[in-house]
Amino acid sequence: MSRHPRPSLSVFTGHPGRSARLPRRTLRARLPQVILLAMAGFLTSAGVAQATPQLPPGAAEATATPPAPPAPACAAGEFCLWGDENYSGTAQIYDLRTANPGECIPLPEGFGAHSFGNRLTRDVTIYQGADCSTEGDFTTYPGDGTYVPQSPFVVRAIQIWE
Repeated sequence: MSRHPRPSLSVFTGHPGRSARLPRRTLRARLPQVILLAMAGFLTSAGVAQATPQLPPGAAEATATPPAPPAPACAAGEFCLWGDENYSGTAQIYDLRTANPGECIPLPEGFGAHSFGNRLTRDVTIYQGADCSTEGDFTTYPGDGTYVPQSPFVVRAIQIWE
């Protein structure tokens, strides 16, 4: 009885025409390890993809975004100013019935606005000086729903444009 050598598997060595021969039993011995490592990698990657952070009790409420401030009460067709930031404090309201376009409108004595909303269909310029002087700060804001919760300076006069 003649012995036939077991067939072996050819492995490419990087050189054309040359190949290394590995005995089949070496591959068979390592096959369970390769399968085990592949399954472990598959299982751990699936677990990471589905993991959700676990927060301690009460932490979800602490990390939630704060509630938005209430919407300011300024009707369409009005320019509204508030004495405090974030649309709070005493309010002054102007519309085209109470203000002439193109004229400087000083705010009442002692009142300085820190937030405002422009619901007019016209642009409005806010002034730092009560006489609409361009010596101090001034900025023009477009109409149709511009809200500024923190004015860049204390507003003491306004001008509505035609």
